[in-house]
Amino acid sequence: MNSTEIPIQTEMVELVPNGKHAVVASSVPSIGNDRFEENQTNLPEREEFLPHGVEKKQTNFTDFEGKTSFGMSVFNLSNAIMGSGILGLAYAMANTGILLFLFLLTAVALLSSYSIHLLLKSSGIVGIRAYEQLGYRAFGTPGKLAAAIAITLQNIGAMSSYLYIVKSEVPLVLQTFLNLEEKSTYWYANGNYLVIMVSVCIILPLALMKQLGYLGYASGFSLSCMVFFLISVIYKKFQIPCPLVDVNTTSNQNFTVVSTSSYQSDHTIVQATEEDVCTPSLLTLNSQTAYTIPIMAFAFVCHPEVLPIYTELKNPTKKKMQCIANISITVMYVMYFLAALFGYLTFYGQVESELLHTYSRVSSFDVLILCVRVAVLTAVTLTVPIVLFPVRRAIQQMLFPDKEFSWIRHIIIAIVLLTSINLLVIFAPSILGIFGLIGATSAPCLIFIFPAIFYIRIIPKDKEPTKSPPKILAALFACLGVLFMIMSLSFIIIDWATGGGKSGGGH
Repeated sequence: MNSTEIPIQTEMVELVPNGKHAVVASSVPSIGNDRFEENQTNLPEREEFLPHGVEKKQTNFTDFEGKTSFGMSVFNLSNAIMGSGILGLAYAMANTGILLFLFLLTAVALLSSYSIHLLLKSSGIVGIRAYEQLGYRAFGTPGKLAAAIAITLQNIGAMSSYLYIVKSEVPLVLQTFLNLEEKSTYWYANGNYLVIMVSVCIILPLALMKQLGYLGYASGFSLSCMVFFLISVIYKKFQIPCPLVDVNTTSNQNFTVVSTSSYQSDHTIVQATEEDVCTPSLLTLNSQTAYTIPIMAFAFVCHPEVLPIYTELKNPTKKKMQCIANISITVMYVMYFLAALFGYLTFYGQVESELLHTYSRVSSFDVLILCVRVAVLTAVTLTVPIVLFPVRRAIQQMLFPDKEFSWIRHIIIAIVLLTSINLLVIFAPSILGIFGLIGATSAPCLIFIFPAIFYIRIIPKDKEPTKSPPKILAALFACLGVLFMIMSLSFIIIDWATGGGKSGGGH
């Protein structure tokens, strides 16, 4: 028996590229029988490379071969990274200064790339391409449930924030197009009706697709909308004078005329005010700086989508997926910095927490800004299906781990999710604050803590001892996540206690 088993094991190692399963085969004695109880989760990795003569088994987790191209995967992951938080980055720069903002943005981009590296390396060792199954491999059922719950809460919070933007912004766009009164009673100017229509007509059909890879074209269009937003922000920098003259007020607070003062003294005051208001700050530390750090830390949240995109990648390798992640992070890094920089250099200290609201103070009807609003709404709407896929996958792993793919279950979960999120957005106006609290706990887990502790548990000790530099670095990474969680929760609780609304939750 032994003489026949050994050649089969060797042949298996030769057939699988990149040494993924060669590592698994060599580490079986150290891992033991608990390597997987759900053996079929790694079958897609084997099926793509096995000869046709070998009988294939049906898989539970992925019942299709990866067919998504490199470019489409970049579009999907970039779209998963990009969220509504890009609208608040100029405000973050105003409260950190250009240099501190650049340092934080660079640090977060590098940390996100490292976090994805940990996920991919853990995935390659055990042949699993599901976040929840990595949790199962590392800590059994509790690890699987913890990962699934964190993904569900984080992504439901993100989808709620996107649909809340649709609810609040689409009526304003329609009112401007149709020249309606500000408080119109028409049904098509009601945000509650409009968010339902957008969900049914646009989001649901995209969410019903079987594979995430099919959304590559929608993701590409969404990214093009955000590129248009970025170009418009850069263009407006050279069109809007500083200091900002607010059309919504009868007088500008920076140009208050005192009748008893002479023209010369007024001119001196105005010059001083312009110098103060229109001078960029390289380093700023104020009461709002602390609130911007968690926002910056979560600017590159895409980790729940990484492994599903990896699963559907054509001819997948760990190196190829890491390259996709690095390109996506770099593209969004450049877009984030340029949007924040030119938004800040347009309004300086007068920039609001939502950049588009600041532009509305320049002109009540600006065609370009109106088009930008439409573009941002389009991008946000097309991002919702990308975020919904990992939630549905997490629910299936929690409730139906041993079931084969079913279109009925696939559709029902999508409808239930969208219905629940719409009800939350319609009937709970303060839902963003609640999900800000959830995001402050789930996001650090998904970005920092889980990838690090899964890596420490999954990588065999004979390959990397517990006190090896990579595992020590991973442990420090997990500690950083705990620190961010404590800091974010503290800021949100303080904000609630003082009656503020600054610790919003944008992804």
